[in-house]
Amino acid sequence: MGCNGNCSSCGEHCENRIEKLEQNKKSHIKKTIAIISGKGGVGKSFVTSLLASSLRKEGKNVGILDGDITGPSIPKSFNIHEMAYGDKDGNIIPGESITGIKIISSNMLLENEDDPIIWRSSLINTLLGQFYSDVAWGELDYLLIDMPPGTGDSLLTTFQKIPLDGIVIVTSPQSLVSMIVTKAIKMAQMMNIPIIGLVENMSYVDCKDCHAKNFIYGVSNIEEVASKYGLKVLGKLPIKEGTSALVDSGKVEMVNLEEINDAVNAILDLGK
Repeated sequence: MGCNGNCSSCGEHCENRIEKLEQNKKSHIKKTIAIISGKGGVGKSFVTSLLASSLRKEGKNVGILDGDITGPSIPKSFNIHEMAYGDKDGNIIPGESITGIKIISSNMLLENEDDPIIWRSSLINTLLGQFYSDVAWGELDYLLIDMPPGTGDSLLTTFQKIPLDGIVIVTSPQSLVSMIVTKAIKMAQMMNIPIIGLVENMSYVDCKDCHAKNFIYGVSNIEEVASKYGLKVLGKLPIKEGTSALVDSGKVEMVNLEEINDAVNAILDLGK
């Protein structure tokens, strides 16, 4: 009675108890961070990729676990099209981007990367856990988990089974999204998962000619939401010409948005 789903803070031994997963013997991950959103379409995978690339530029060893099993997009953003493989000990070997970011994704298990994955949630959650514990990540300063949107079964399982040092919540300016973000905040707080802060994507259009900020989705209330829960807004990312083309062509590591710097610094502060 009164269970909040956070088995790590509970002394009971009920039939529904879920134990934390352990790292692979060939992994040494210092910090694990989940990037989540209350709904789809806000650019969570883009923010994950941008954070990983920026941390790599700081000289950190970084991995991305693409937890969006049925809608993976991370490999294409990093121009990874090879299938993952296993070593003689049964460990999964992740792919590696041009700058050395290690990546695992369900797309890397398919012979044809455009084939759909039509699985029930139990299989999805099992694979998500295997990507954490069965992948030989090696030495990582940061493992970023790109979660599927929403506050459903996969997010609950991740919160329960994978030891997290914090989460970053991604949103966009629409008031409806802010309401949904509030749900994600409350879920994290109920399960005692530290929230590093909020990142607003598609905050405005950056005019290259007049340098004006055009708020095509309206002016957001993200500061109000953050203040209500004592959280930080770590960045407001603009829609910038050329960004989508770089991501679509597998060159996300070439995207430079200084607006992500506060979020990167907040993650770096976790290691101090």
